[in-house]
Amino acid sequence: MNQPQGELSLRTLAMPGDTNPNGDIFGGWLMSQMDIAGGMAGKVRSQSRVATVAVESMCFHQPVKVGQVVCCYTDIIKVGRTSMQIKIEVWAMGMPYNHSRIKVTEGLFTYVAIDDEGRPLPVEREIEHHDCAVA
Repeated sequence: MNQPQGELSLRTLAMPGDTNPNGDIFGGWLMSQMDIAGGMAGKVRSQSRVATVAVESMCFHQPVKVGQVVCCYTDIIKVGRTSMQIKIEVWAMGMPYNHSRIKVTEGLFTYVAIDDEGRPLPVEREIEHHDCAVA
């Protein structure tokens, strides 16, 4: 599939300080970007704080290079009583001259909605969709 699945939740630039000893972007940095994107999607969906409780799978398809734009797409695929399972795809684009994108990483993360004391909160099954456009 040549198109990202889900909504664009995070976009950032891979920098030299994010590299591993081979000169590619460190997988842990990429995983942290995915967790940030998934956490934001979970927070919007649950309208509460969320905590990451599991990373059920991760697959690194291609290395990410310094200077590429990293785009994290999120798709909430399952909502439980207090949890959300979110598929996260990472696509990288070469910049500034090459705008083609390739899927570099994907994973399945689980988040739990929590209150201010860290206790699980119910997640509404159905939500109203709001357009972000400014009138």
